[in-house]
Amino acid sequence: MIKFGTSGWRGIIADDFTYANVAVVTQAIVNLLKEQGTKISVIVGYDTRFMSEDFAKFAVEILAGNGIKALFCKRNTPTPVIAYDIIHSKLAGGISFTASHNPYKYNGLKCFLDRGGHALPETTQKIENYCSLIQLKNVKSMSFDEGVKNKFIELYDPQNAYIKKIKELVNFKALKKSKIKVAVDVLHGTAVGYLDVLLDSAGMCNVIINKNRDTMFNGGAPEPSEKNLFELRGLVKKESYKLGFSTDGDADRFGVIDSDGTFITPNQVITVLLYHLNRTRGWTGIVARSVMTTHLIDKLAAKIGIEVKETPVGFKYIGDVMVNNSDKFIIGGEESGGFTMRGHAPEKDGILACLLVAEAVAMNKKSLKDLLKDIKKLTNEVFTSRLDFYLQAEQIDTFRETLKTKIPKSMAGMKIQKNVTIDGHKFILDENSWIGFRLSGTEPVVRLYAESDSQTKLNKLLKAGKIFICGNRRK
Repeated sequence: MIKFGTSGWRGIIADDFTYANVAVVTQAIVNLLKEQGTKISVIVGYDTRFMSEDFAKFAVEILAGNGIKALFCKRNTPTPVIAYDIIHSKLAGGISFTASHNPYKYNGLKCFLDRGGHALPETTQKIENYCSLIQLKNVKSMSFDEGVKNKFIELYDPQNAYIKKIKELVNFKALKKSKIKVAVDVLHGTAVGYLDVLLDSAGMCNVIINKNRDTMFNGGAPEPSEKNLFELRGLVKKESYKLGFSTDGDADRFGVIDSDGTFITPNQVITVLLYHLNRTRGWTGIVARSVMTTHLIDKLAAKIGIEVKETPVGFKYIGDVMVNNSDKFIIGGEESGGFTMRGHAPEKDGILACLLVAEAVAMNKKSLKDLLKDIKKLTNEVFTSRLDFYLQAEQIDTFRETLKTKIPKSMAGMKIQKNVTIDGHKFILDENSWIGFRLSGTEPVVRLYAESDSQTKLNKLLKAGKIFICGNRRK
């Protein structure tokens, strides 16, 4: 069974992510694309993990065998670059072979359509249906060399167009004037040649670490989380850099370190960027956030006259808000490190987020922590946390059943006022608090989210949430 999750199809390499399954999924995408017409061109890219380029080349041969023109990226390429190039080059879609921030044993495939955003559920359902009908012997293919010779395959480099676009979206004059110095950790991912090049052109990038290809990601996962950025955090503090930036394996997520070594959470970064764009550019309209993303955004939006649209988890839904409200859209963000802005592709872009953070610090002449202090003068304090619980399949099934049949009336002594079920369960509580539970769409994980106006209440919520998920079992 091929199932698309929150962000494409993922699996463990050599287990369910195999050449045979890649062939079936690619042929299914071909069948979907052919519903749109006959003269079709798509871009195909890949990240730095094990065999990504081989899987991508294999898929390109299937596209060529089906008469579809494939623009095959010459080197590993950030997913947001692929998403933008679909719009820029007016393509029918694109495929990126990546498992994003997941551990090294995973690989995956992200499918984009002509608007430059992830395929929505009604589309991925069609792909899954096609997969169930396709027999491997009926998958069409053409050798790579033959595809190049017959002009069905073109070696392609989308870098220049993307870099030009980012320079239109970000105030590079302000960056150059600021003379800010930053450190960058690309976590052995695809941002090399993009984030560092853009920062260099602004005279800002002083050092870049972990830029070599390591398909094992130093034995872990290329996720720009607080625990994974200890090396960058130490570097920023030791060398007195103004900022530290990081991106995940395919550069669609971001991580940010402030000048004192503090990890600034994506929730905080997204709020700062909304504040900055409203304050310096006068942007008003709509901000989109996923259901488990901080309500600090809502509190700020209420103060500055901006509408908030809440979406299910998955950036494709934020992208949908962006496409349908292009004239009003300001930014979209997810607590997991996803961000995009007006004028860009409807897909998350960690490279853009990092550069816009640099712009915010440069133009406001304040650290991120100081900008957050300014925001909290408008909104009061908001304390937020997320915990991940890696459980066995039977434990996850038990918890899923609990969510269906045993919804509590209160959490940590706080009465549940509302149960938001657009994705998982988010219980809106009294006392300016909420708690959320959601099963991951890409990993065997139950995620616990909580937010309140005091650290004490937040701690109580986290404790109650752990018991609700695990009982007395350890994390």
